[in-house]
Amino acid sequence: MTEHPRNLDSTPLLAKARVLVVEDDFLILLELEAMLLDAGADIAGLCRNVREALAAANGDGDVGVALLDVRLGGETVAPVARALSERGTPFVFYTGQVDTDPTLAEWPGCRIVSKPAAPRTIVTALLEAMRLSPSS
Repeated sequence: MTEHPRNLDSTPLLAKARVLVVEDDFLILLELEAMLLDAGADIAGLCRNVREALAAANGDGDVGVALLDVRLGGETVAPVARALSERGTPFVFYTGQVDTDPTLAEWPGCRIVSKPAAPRTIVTALLEAMRLSPSS
């Protein structure tokens, strides 16, 4: 059975939040999309590489928050995280390399969710990132 992250009043937790998802694994990307849609999010973009993600982050997509895999094939997501930071857009790292990836050191205060994670953990991390963002 799929877990549906919702508030106590049955409102989806991410109601109308515009979420950019950057993940190179196609199946994980699809799972994240379904989970975020179930939580009420609007998907601002589903990107599998840095080029696509930079276009989405710098476009007119009005990204409210992003979920970023740290490693995208042989690339690092750092350019995307920098672009989001410059725009004041909060983001959460979603990675299986929590303790080993040097990219994470550039954002010491950023929330990191370790793969795999329950839908509620991911949704809560995105909500906290939006709540703590100075631009919110």
